[in-house]
Amino acid sequence: MEKKKYVFETRLDVRDYECDIQGIVNNANYLHYTEHTRHRFLKSLGVSFSELHAKGVDAVVARMQLTYKVPFTCDDEIISRMSLKKSGLRWIFSHDLFRASDERLCFHADVDLVTLINGRLGSSKEYDEAFAAVL
Repeated sequence: MEKKKYVFETRLDVRDYECDIQGIVNNANYLHYTEHTRHRFLKSLGVSFSELHAKGVDAVVARMQLTYKVPFTCDDEIISRMSLKKSGLRWIFSHDLFRASDERLCFHADVDLVTLINGRLGSSKEYDEAFAAVL
């Protein structure tokens, strides 16, 4: 099996209020983890999501495919690893979330983002240039 090439890794902590009555992380919170990872990734490249928005450049989710494997529980530490590729106007982020204590894959998501330039679908030179550094 080919080893996946990750372009970014960060760590996150499960907080008690993210868990439901079953004692596991509520499914919607996994999307927060992936979004936070993407924002940390942008910041690591010197890109400000909010500054680009102020210039009329918005990256928006177009599609998500989610696979829940093993639930996170309260106080778990998460290793969030991400790979990236481009297909046409879409940036495809592949997220793998691992439980840090045993490196077990708990969640996988493929997230397609597109950019809107002043509200219209288009290509962003800012994102293209920033992401070129890791592709």
